Amino acid sequence: MTTNAATDPMIGRMIDHRYRVRSRIARGGMATVYLATDVRLERRVAIKIMHGHLADDQAFRERFIQEARSAARLSHPNLVGVYDQGAEDDTAYIVMEYIPGITLRDLLQEHHALTPEQATDILRAVLAGLASAHRAGIVHRDLKPENVLLADDGRIKLGDFGLARATTANTATGAALLGTIAYLSPELVTRGAADSRSDIYALGIMLYEMLTGEQPYKGEQPMQIAYQHANDSVPAPSAAVPGVPSELDDLVAWSTARNPDDRPSDAREMLDHMAGNQQRATGQYRTAVLRPENATAILPAGGTAPSSADSGDDTTILEPAQRSSGQQPNGRGSRNVPGPRRTGSQPGALSPAGQRLADKSAKRRKRGWIVLAIVLFLAIVGGTIGWALGPGPWGNVRIPEVAGKSVSQARQLLEAQGLSTAKATATRFDAVVAKGQVSTTKPAAKREVRKGTAVQIVVSNGPKMIALPAIVGQPLSTVTAALDDDFQLQDDQYQFSADAAKDTVIAATGLGTDGATIDLSKAGTYGERGPVTLTVSLGPVPDVVGGTVDEATKAFDAVGLTIGAQDGKFSDEVPEGEILSAKPQDSPAVKGTAIDLVVSKGPAPITLPDVHGKTINEATSTLDTLGLKVVVPDCTNILCGFYDWKSSLPVSSTDPVAGTTVHRGDTITLAYEQ
Repeated sequence: MTTNAATDPMIGRMIDHRYRVRSRIARGGMATVYLATDVRLERRVAIKIMHGHLADDQAFRERFIQEARSAARLSHPNLVGVYDQGAEDDTAYIVMEYIPGITLRDLLQEHHALTPEQATDILRAVLAGLASAHRAGIVHRDLKPENVLLADDGRIKLGDFGLARATTANTATGAALLGTIAYLSPELVTRGAADSRSDIYALGIMLYEMLTGEQPYKGEQPMQIAYQHANDSVPAPSAAVPGVPSELDDLVAWSTARNPDDRPSDAREMLDHMAGNQQRATGQYRTAVLRPENATAILPAGGTAPSSADSGDDTTILEPAQRSSGQQPNGRGSRNVPGPRRTGSQPGALSPAGQRLADKSAKRRKRGWIVLAIVLFLAIVGGTIGWALGPGPWGNVRIPEVAGKSVSQARQLLEAQGLSTAKATATRFDAVVAKGQVSTTKPAAKREVRKGTAVQIVVSNGPKMIALPAIVGQPLSTVTAALDDDFQLQDDQYQFSADAAKDTVIAATGLGTDGATIDLSKAGTYGERGPVTLTVSLGPVPDVVGGTVDEATKAFDAVGLTIGAQDGKFSDEVPEGEILSAKPQDSPAVKGTAIDLVVSKGPAPITLPDVHGKTINEATSTLDTLGLKVVVPDCTNILCGFYDWKSSLPVSSTDPVAGTTVHRGDTITLAYEQ
C-alpha cells in the first residue's frame, strides 16, 4: 500500500468547527471511520465520513443518514451510541461513541474458536442490545462479527446500523441483497424480505462460528453460499467440536431454522430462553420428590405412631414391645392395646404379614450395600477412564497453530503434542501464507482431538490467480465493484490529469511476492486478496490563462489547489493583470499542489530618445525601431517640392519631448523648420 493514514487529507481537519480528526480507525464500503476530538465537550469520539465518490449518489446518502437516525433512536448499554450527524462540503458524517478495543472478528481470527461460556456471554450481550432495537421496531440486517465491538474494559457493544430499517418496511430495496452473504437468512436470499427473525438467523450463524471457529457454509462463489442458506440446515456445532453442550446445539438449530416461523420471534424471546436455561442449569428450577401418602409401618406394642418426620421410608420397622398381660403398667383399667399379631408361643414371633415386611426391609438394606459397592466400583472405573482421557494416553489435546511454518517444523510441533501426521500433504490456495509454507491442518488448529489422531498438513500454493477486468479508463465505481470481492482495495490515490475525465481510473498498482510494485494495467492476472491501489483522475487542472489572479484563486479553491509564486512579465499583446501562464509545482498535480502564475505587466516602458538635429528620415527610422509611430507635418514651403526635404531638413523638436516615458505603439510628432 503506497498511502496510509499519515497522508490522509482528513487527518488534522476540523469538521463543522467542532470535531478535530486525529487518526483513521477503519475503512468500509460506504465510509471511513476516524478517531476525533469533540473540542466543545473535550471528549474522544468516532466519526464516520462517507466516501467522497459516493457523495453524489442520493441513495447512498439516504442510507448513510438512515444509519444515524436508526441508531439515534436507541439507547442501551450494549449498543454504540450516536451523538451527532451532519454534512459539510457535500460530505456526510456521523459522530458516534468511541469504543477502544477489538471486534469479534479480530477475536475469532486470534483464537479461532471460543469456549461455550465465552460464546454465550457475547451472545447474551448482543441479544440484550438487539432486543432494545427490536423493541423500537428496528431490524439491524447486517449482523456479523465485524459489527460486534469488544471494549478494552470488558464492555460488549453492537454497532453499524447502516442497513437498519423499520420492521414495517420488511422488503429489501433494489435487486441486490444487502448484508453479508455468510449471514443472510433464507428469506432474504429467496424473497428479499427481512424482519427481526432475520437478525435471529444471523445470530445463530455467529454462534456456530464462535463455537467452531468457522462458518457453516462455504463456497467459491457467493451464490453457492446463498444456495446453501436457502436449502440446507445448519449442522450442530458439536459435530465439528465435540464437547459443545446440547443446549447450544438446540439454540443454533432453533435460531437458524429455514422457516422464520420456527425461530424466536425476536431477540427478547431468545434472550429469555437463554436465561431460563441458565436458571435450570444452576438449580433454581428443581423437581420436588414427595413422600408417599400410604406408607406402611410396624408399630410397637405401645401403639404410638412415628412422627411424620420419621416416616420417610415406605416401610418403617420398629422394635417390638415387651410382652405384657395387655394391662397398662400402672394397673389402671383393663384397656387392650392394639399391636401386631403374633403366631405361636415363641416370644417375639411376628404375624405372617409383619414377617413379610421385615424380610422386605432386610432385602432393601442388602440391596443398599450392593448399590454402594457398585457406586464405588464405578467411581474407580470412572476415575481411571477420566485419567486416561485426560492426562493419560487416551486424553484430548488441542491441535497447535502451525500456519506459516515449514512442513518439517509443523510435523515436529504436532508430534510433540502426541499427534501423528499423515505422510501425504494436501495443497490449497492461500492469499496470506507464502507458497510452500503450511497453510492449515485437517482437522484445523485449536480443535480438541484424541491423542494419536492423524493430522494432515495442508501446504499453501500461494494466492489463487484471478483474471483482471478492464481497469484504466473505466469509472471508479465500476472498477471498485469489479475488484472488491476478490482483492483488498487500498486507499485510492487522486491526481489531476488532462487526458482523463474526473473519477476515471488512470492507473492501478499491486505488490508482487518480492514486494515490488506491479502495474496491474499490464498484468492479465493477480493473486486473490492481493492489495490493489487505484489512481483516480481529478480531471484537468483548471485553465486560468487569460483570466485574473482573483478568478484563478476561486477556480483553484474549488478543486483543492493553491496559488504558488506569482511573476510579472511585460507583454505587448496581453493587457496588464491578465495571466500569461500557469504551471503546477509538482507533476502530477494532486490536491494541495501549488500552481505558479506568470502575470502580464503590459507593454514594456520606453524612454523617448533625443533626435534633435537628425534629419526627419533618420529620426523616423530611430523611432520606428522602438515600435513607436511617427507623424511628420507636411511641408508647406514651395521649395519642398523640388528636393527630398525629409532627407535634408533637421528635426527641431518632438512631441512629447525627449526623455519622456512612452510605450510601443505610442505616436511621436516631429517638428522641423521649413
